[in-house]
Amino acid sequence: MKIVFLERKTLGDDIDLSAFEQYGEVVYYDASVDDQVAERVHDADVVIANKVHLNETTLGRAKNVKLICLTATGSDNLDKPWLEKAGIEWHNAAGYSTEDVAQHTFALYFYLAEKLRTFDDFVKSGGYAASRRFTWYGRIIEELHGKTWGIVGLGAIGRRVAQVAEAFGARVIWYSTSGTAREEQYERVDDFAEFLGRCDVVSVHAPADERTIGMMNAEAFSLMKNTAYFINVARGAIVNEPDLAAAIESGEIAGAGLDVLCEEPMNPANPLFNIKDSEKLIITPHIAWAPLEARTRLMNIVEGHVRDYVNRRQSS
Repeated sequence: MKIVFLERKTLGDDIDLSAFEQYGEVVYYDASVDDQVAERVHDADVVIANKVHLNETTLGRAKNVKLICLTATGSDNLDKPWLEKAGIEWHNAAGYSTEDVAQHTFALYFYLAEKLRTFDDFVKSGGYAASRRFTWYGRIIEELHGKTWGIVGLGAIGRRVAQVAEAFGARVIWYSTSGTAREEQYERVDDFAEFLGRCDVVSVHAPADERTIGMMNAEAFSLMKNTAYFINVARGAIVNEPDLAAAIESGEIAGAGLDVLCEEPMNPANPLFNIKDSEKLIITPHIAWAPLEARTRLMNIVEGHVRDYVNRRQSS
């Protein structure tokens, strides 16, 4: 059996993938674009990928491929109807980074609310060493206790964020993007305008679909408090980035923390690229999911999919 990794570098160089070698020949490509896939998988049995598109164009000549494993939860890059028609089994990986994305959500919030960059710069510049006082009131910081934390999308990650926010003493409310989700423990606010107006923090944990793409736009930001923070660790397409940049620069919201963008890596033409004030904006390069522990869990899940497939094939 031949296993082809199409995007090895997306997993990090510190991940051990030797477990896959017990199943047969393993070929690694650091990165692949759609135009390269057909040639690279033409004789593969198993394809392991992340972002490249897998469809009739890229897989149509690969007559041996029977299994696709995604090293991600999202599966928008798969042509699922065609895969079913072609008899190709596929699996994504879910649940491996719930704790990590929730953790990063609060890292982004506290970086902004605690003005951490400013205070760190003050100390490292020598300002604190030259001060006559034990403290420095150069910036006003806030406590999360007593604030209202609003969650868009109360799935596994959203629920974990709700638990942590509540542990800090925040009041949690949430908005269902589908309108059908139920959760008795936290108050669901069905009117989006009311939801946004009540929040001191809005964090997004929803998929990008026809209901959510572009939902955080100029109108949405205008409904938020000018003291509120916006956090997105879900999907970049949920945000209208020019509108967010305008809201930050005008003071319509207090600031934003992002781990995802519409185009990744970041396009220098993105209006958010021009905002250099770290008290108002922090952007991390899609790393919320990526602690070593999470990536190890991820590849254990993927290896499990391959193992199950091999066992089924051997027993048939």
